[in-house]
Amino acid sequence: MIGVVMFFVALLLLLLGFPVAFTFGGVALIFGVLAEGWDLFAFMPFRIFSIMQNTVLMAVPLFIFMGIVLQKTQLAEQLLESMGRLFGSMRGGLAVSTILVGALLAASTGVVGASVVAMGVISLPVMLRHGYSRPLACGVICGAGTLGQIIPPSIILIILGDVMGLPVGDLFQAAVVPGLVLVGIYIVYVLLYAYARAEVAPPLPLVADAGSAARQYLDALRAIVPPLLLIIVVLGSIFAGIATPTESSALGVVGAILLAMLYRKFAWRMLYASALETVKVTAMVFAILLGATAFSMAFSYTGGDVIVEQFLTQLPGEKWGFLVFSMTIILLLGFFIDFVEISFIVVPILAPIAEALGISMLWFAVLIAMNLQTSFLTPPFGFSLFYLKGVAPPGVRTVDIYRGVVPFILMQLAVVVSMLLLPELYGLN
Repeated sequence: MIGVVMFFVALLLLLLGFPVAFTFGGVALIFGVLAEGWDLFAFMPFRIFSIMQNTVLMAVPLFIFMGIVLQKTQLAEQLLESMGRLFGSMRGGLAVSTILVGALLAASTGVVGASVVAMGVISLPVMLRHGYSRPLACGVICGAGTLGQIIPPSIILIILGDVMGLPVGDLFQAAVVPGLVLVGIYIVYVLLYAYARAEVAPPLPLVADAGSAARQYLDALRAIVPPLLLIIVVLGSIFAGIATPTESSALGVVGAILLAMLYRKFAWRMLYASALETVKVTAMVFAILLGATAFSMAFSYTGGDVIVEQFLTQLPGEKWGFLVFSMTIILLLGFFIDFVEISFIVVPILAPIAEALGISMLWFAVLIAMNLQTSFLTPPFGFSLFYLKGVAPPGVRTVDIYRGVVPFILMQLAVVVSMLLLPELYGLN
């Protein structure tokens, strides 16, 4: 039982606020030495070299760099302003434009924090100024900002591809339809809610100083077409088999720099700041990965994986019992710990069992990705909630944000359930 004790000790330390990478590494060291002695860690350098030489994981810093460069070109600002003019004259139009911009930012940057902050700074004050319900406005921004978790190119899909041994290109293709379905459900919800209660999302008149309607459409196209071309280049090169995800991430970086030049935002200082930020985020991800590698190695050698496997394979309902249990566990863990920790610690335990039960690994991976997306929205530790609260106007309370995200959490869970019951609708059977 030492492996099970080890898992719960690590979980407790994480809840107490200890740094993730050092928690995993420290717990692994203590329990590994107690169980097997120092010789257990003789193979650790080989595992570290294996991680560093993994070409799939090279896409992570490149996609992060691409997203940060695009963030600094103020792409979100231009998209929100243009889309807001197009859809603002209909009930819930500003919320719809925010969702569409969130989807575009997800497909071009994939950086959840940047998307939520950008839309919180720009879109939230505009919606509140025009009489939008505070919970609805907050929920729309948090929900749209987290689309970067499921819409490719998504960092979580790259990590899951590596952990589960799946081609990242196949994962990207499999996640497109669920991501678009989620966007569609968000939009339908906003339109129906605005139709049922006109006071929560009133329409806006056309902006008087923005010129004719034709001019507004032209401005919107100018804002939408460049990032759309970047999305086509990055994802199209993967789907067409022209480039691997790692190669396409390099193409994305070049495209992001070209967009910065197009928007006249390019500067060597901006490039340096983007590189510095990328190094910080990448170092955090890989530090967690190294700690998680040590943890999983110690967990396996102490027999924890055998106990977990025996428990999960004896659940009633076999495959379906396992799927329901694993999705529930991932959802509950998402309330308290980050998607990176879940991907590196929980998924390696669940994946071999899923494979042994004959479950399609591609289907299982996309289910996990969609489930992990809710971890950004669920209180008390949903990162999107913190991002938005940090930039929200003083009148927006934490309870407004919590109330606003509940419908979006339920919509995400509804998509997870539909993917579980009807995978053929998403091409995942």
